Amino acid sequence: MTDIQRAVALLRQGELVALPTETVYGLGADALNPDAVAKIFAAKGRPSDHPLIVHLADAEALTAWARDIPKEAIALARAFWPGPLTLILKKEEGVPDIVTGGQDTVGLRVPNHPVALQLLRAFGSGLAAPSANRFGRISPTTAEHVRQELGDRVPLILDGGPCQVGLESTILDLSREVPVILRPGAIGADDIARVIGRRPRLRGEDAQASTEAAPRVSGALAAHYAPRTPLELVNGASLASCVREGDAVLARVPQPAGLPADVLWIEAPAAAAAYGHDLYARLRALDSAAFRRILVETPPGGADWSAVIDRLGRAAVGSGADEET
Repeated sequence: MTDIQRAVALLRQGELVALPTETVYGLGADALNPDAVAKIFAAKGRPSDHPLIVHLADAEALTAWARDIPKEAIALARAFWPGPLTLILKKEEGVPDIVTGGQDTVGLRVPNHPVALQLLRAFGSGLAAPSANRFGRISPTTAEHVRQELGDRVPLILDGGPCQVGLESTILDLSREVPVILRPGAIGADDIARVIGRRPRLRGEDAQASTEAAPRVSGALAAHYAPRTPLELVNGASLASCVREGDAVLARVPQPAGLPADVLWIEAPAAAAAYGHDLYARLRALDSAAFRRILVETPPGGADWSAVIDRLGRAAVGSGADEET
């Protein structure tokens, strides 16, 4: 029996399978089986009202999961699927409430990873699959990260190598009149505008994109993606003066002279995509090395850096907390 065959058998039995995607590793369960989906929440320690993203084998499956699908959704699916874009749409009646957090919307995407696509095609239905880590912690970008996080909580981990993107998908809400990016990712507002002819608003940008009316989505809590080691964002101009003994530093500039000998200074990539690709793996390594603090140089502004800034801001808020049990 191949790993894919074994994975399909486990999923059909209502068990969990960790799978690689181009963004991060996901913890998958049969999205039409509420008891199986409940095991995701138990394994992660995830709040039960927190919605999950359903992964599909292809765009043709949209109509089985969503209704009142706008033409913009079809155009975006054709342009970016498989790929790191999640569409929030009105859900079909048969989608379990446990998947959507009791909302009338559902998040859908087609992942761009050969192992994930092979699994989805063999399984023949959608998989609910949030990141395969303890809730609120650093997302996994390798199979080993999943093993470290979840251990025997998941019966099978499919190893597809390191994730190509390394940050979670862009989440675009198309369930309301105005398209709104609820979570930034590798596909930006300009990319979306080129396909649908209008620029989506950003969460909280103005009254039309009010968060009060927005669906709840994955990764939108203030504290998320967080190491247990305290993490602080520091302006580049004052970074060196803030460093103390026992600190680790993630910066986009070379290490200056005169720092304490036990300080670890990591020079990160200058480009946003490469920085984001490495971010979770670097934070996870630093978190496991027992430094006093992790100091991160605040990234530059601009659309290219929006996903990195989003993840680091939430990581800083959630950092320093004890591990969930």
